[in-house]
Amino acid sequence: MQMKISNGTPLYSTADIRRIESRHTTSPLMERAGFAAARLVRTLAADSGKPILIFAGPGNNGGDAFVAARYLKQWFFAVTVVFGAEAAKLPADAAAAHAQWLAAGGTTVDSLAAGDWSVAVDGLFGIGLTRDIEGRYASWIDAINKLGAAVIAIDIPSGLDADTGRVHGNCVRATHTVTFIGAKPGLLTLDGPDHCGEIFLDDLDLDHGTDTAPGCVLGAGTASRVLAPRLRNTHKGSHGSVGIIGGNTGMVGAVLLAGRAALKLGAGRVYVGLLARAAPLLDAAQPELMLRTADELLKLDHLTCLAIGPGLGMSSDAGTYLRWTLELALASKLPLVIDADALNGIAASSELKVILKQIVIAKILTPHPAEAARLLGCSTRDVQADRIAAATALSELYNAHVVLKGAGSICASRGQPWRINTSGNPGMASAGMGDVLTGIIAALLAQGVAPQRAMDVSVWLHGAAADHCVANGVGPAGLTASDTIDAARQLLNASLAQ
Repeated sequence: MQMKISNGTPLYSTADIRRIESRHTTSPLMERAGFAAARLVRTLAADSGKPILIFAGPGNNGGDAFVAARYLKQWFFAVTVVFGAEAAKLPADAAAAHAQWLAAGGTTVDSLAAGDWSVAVDGLFGIGLTRDIEGRYASWIDAINKLGAAVIAIDIPSGLDADTGRVHGNCVRATHTVTFIGAKPGLLTLDGPDHCGEIFLDDLDLDHGTDTAPGCVLGAGTASRVLAPRLRNTHKGSHGSVGIIGGNTGMVGAVLLAGRAALKLGAGRVYVGLLARAAPLLDAAQPELMLRTADELLKLDHLTCLAIGPGLGMSSDAGTYLRWTLELALASKLPLVIDADALNGIAASSELKVILKQIVIAKILTPHPAEAARLLGCSTRDVQADRIAAATALSELYNAHVVLKGAGSICASRGQPWRINTSGNPGMASAGMGDVLTGIIAALLAQGVAPQRAMDVSVWLHGAAADHCVANGVGPAGLTASDTIDAARQLLNASLAQ
């Protein structure tokens, strides 16, 4: 059955897929995969009258391509197959598919000829690729990317790591990907979203048995029923009180963004504790925010959630307030969101790391890759090389819920399957977006949403808000963090009606 991935779709590693395949060695998997690819090609080629160009590689992905070519020929499409490997060295199933293609009257060429193609099919390399693509195949990938035609990748764009989303030297930029048996995390994070286009999943009619997927998708529907309908007999204290600490000299805007997001996502009261000595007394754009000094905020006794980090800086004062905030969360068991320089401060202090690990209540860390690297004691490149491993390592190390931000943000919670977010767009690469996310998470925590759910919903909702803005002509170029706040509020309220 062929479908689009959606909220809750399981995600499997290459090892998981191989394990599932091993239980179905008597099933005609290559035949089914090639047929599934051919069906999608047929839909896209339709009545264009133009020929179809298929690239077949030296492994089983090439075998899938030969099967697809055979079906398309049967359906009276003009098909050209580019194949540069030695047929005698093909794996058994791929060799059989190659022989069937030739028996059906098909031929192959070993170089790309000029042509006006309706669709190009990438069947060069599949999910087993672990080395950089070089030489002839790298040249062919360059050619595919310059064709100007629709490009369908079989299982995964050639050159993309199925587990991590890393590019191995060179990679096909597909307009569509039809992936088999189960969806792979590399399709959705790091470089994956820039290379996969629209993704379709075909399970090839396989039973996954008792296998539990290590991860899943965060998609549309994540935010449904996150909050109960509000009673008429209610007041501001019924919906939580958020305290956010940050806003050092020159960075007050960051904590105000977080405060505005918390207020507009439903927190009953929002207090902003500022470190800047010349701090404003009022947020003129959002006068409902209650501005305090950081000292005053930490003395409040009715808070239901704490957040620290937006605009905090790395001064000695910042370190002092960070320690006090962690100690307050430890003593009071208040839910805690930690972002930005609060993460950097913890990474630089063995004492603060110890305190953080001692906090057993809800704590959510929201690092970008560089902050995650500092917390793990590795390089940013190491984090990006395997984003899922980095997020899960942080969650284990600090016994916390973690969102590793970036293309395909990874949400990890200790002992639970990780999640990859599918909402958002490049317009979010602008200042203040992380501050807004902090405010959204704090608002949901303050309203009593369970920590993992609050994090997942907030991450998806924030990205969906950015998508909503772009769909309405705001961005991606010039999209601001402030733009996403009202959009997130609108989407949250719409979800409550579902």
